[in-house]
Parts: sequence; C-alpha cells; structure tokens
Amino acid sequence: MKTYWAVLALWCSLALAPTAWAAPVETVIQVPGFADFLAIDGTAVWATNKGRVERWSRAGKLAEVPLDGACGAMTISKGALWIADCKAMTVNRIDTRANRIVAVIATGLASPDGEMNVVSGAGSIWVASDKSGVIARIDPANNKVIVSIKVEPGACYLAFGEGALWAVSAEKQTIQKIDPSSNLAVLTTKLGKAPGFLTVGEGGIWVQEQGDGTLVRLDPATGAVTGRVKIDETLKWGDIDTGGGKVWLRTTAGQTFVVLDPKSLAILARVGNPEGSGALRYTPEGIWTSAHDVHTLSWWANPAAMGK
Repeated sequence: MKTYWAVLALWCSLALAPTAWAAPVETVIQVPGFADFLAIDGTAVWATNKGRVERWSRAGKLAEVPLDGACGAMTISKGALWIADCKAMTVNRIDTRANRIVAVIATGLASPDGEMNVVSGAGSIWVASDKSGVIARIDPANNKVIVSIKVEPGACYLAFGEGALWAVSAEKQTIQKIDPSSNLAVLTTKLGKAPGFLTVGEGGIWVQEQGDGTLVRLDPATGAVTGRVKIDETLKWGDIDTGGGKVWLRTTAGQTFVVLDPKSLAILARVGNPEGSGALRYTPEGIWTSAHDVHTLSWWANPAAMGK
C-alpha cells in the first residue's frame, strides 16, 4: 500500500501549483470478497460486501456488520448508516458508533438485484420500494414508512438535492422531481437509453445514460436538459458524484473514473486503469473508488487539485 505521507506530499505540491495537472496517487487496499457500493463516514468509508457491510480507513478495516443481502448505494444520516438488504427486501439502520443493526424496516425494494439506492433528505430516508413505481418515505424518528409515493414504473435510482427528491426510471427512460412537502411528482423529463445512477450538485442534476454512454445535465428548477456529453461507448454499472467544482464519474471500461467540468462539460481527465464495475465517492480530502472484480478499494490524492 502506498503511504499516506506520499499522498499528502502530492496534495501539498498540487496546492502550490493549482493550474497544473498531475496524475493522482492511488492507494490500493486489498478487500476480500466483493466490495461495491460506498458511503463516506468522516475519514472512513463503508462498503457493501458479500454477507456484510464493512467500514474501511486508508490503514485497513475498522468494522464489520453482518447483513446477508447488503446491496445498493447507502446513505448516512442521524448517526446511522441506512442500507438495503436485497434478500430480506428491507432497509436496515446501523448505528455507526456501535456497529450494529438497530432497526429493520420492511419496505420492499423496487430493484432487488441491487441496482438502486437509499438516500436521505428533508428529514427523511427514501427508497424505491416497488417496481410498479412506488417510493417509501421513512421517518428516522420512529423507523417507520410514513408515506408511499407513486412514481414512474421501474423508478429505482434516487438522489436528494436542491430541495427535492429525484427518481430515475430506466424502464421509462425518465427522471421525476418529487416535492417533499407534497410527496408528489411535479416534473417529468425524458432521458436517453438506460438511465441509471444520478447525483445533485455543482449547479445541476447529473444522470448516467448508461446505454448511450453519455452524461446528461438537467436544470434543478425546471428539469430541462441543459447539456449532454459522450463519455464512452456505454456507462453501464458505473457511479457518479459531485464536489470540489467537478463531476466525478466511475466507469467500467477505458479508465477507473472521469473528471468533468460542470459548466463546460469538458472532460478534464481520464484517471486510472479500467478495473471493471465499482463505485465512487468524493470527499474534500480525496476520492474513494471500489473495484469488486479485482477485490480492492482505492484512495486517490486530493481531488480539489485534480483537473484545475
């Protein structure tokens, strides 16, 4: 494993020359099993794995919580990790201090193959709970579903931001904006082929159009498409995040991830070797990626200096 000090030295050198591009240093951590979806927890990261969810730092594994069907992208809220169980069709609340499950919520899941996510926002936890087009809103005060929201059939990819919940249906090739004050879908926008994971930030709503190999940007107020850029032949099984004035796109082929300018949609960098499917999460100090096909997690040098 490359040392933390080597990464820190590169970060400092980049900070002194912010206009220069330098390839980030990758710290590779061997992770047995099938490390996949990620959630940032301070300086550490949670990763789903076979039969468990694990908390890792750059120095190694910190904790492990057994969960038979751990799946999908996760969220941290109210001092807890909220994660789906694709075998039990539940959402589980894990106390991140005690490292144990403290609540199991029978929601159902719209996509029990794990291509889905649990998100937080407006004081609630949200999960797509039925493939017919239903989103469950969970109150973390009592760990109960308080409302079920009707959306497009097949909606299973969620993100919260700009005061709204956003739901993507690959089946209908749409994104919907859900107003948390009314629990109603207020906007629907048509997307490209096989839309998937999405994120909100840097002035836009960003959706992977996996079948077209494109990334699309939408206006948070109107839901209108404001830009689209070709990344690769396809973007299947990737991931996406925003932060530090950039868009960060985990890819399956060609490279590990792509860095984009959110205003011009210019591709600033293609970073790393192709490592198959995996996830990506941004922090101000660095980028975490997973690569379950080669059984690793990776930490990359400070992204604030990358691509400037």
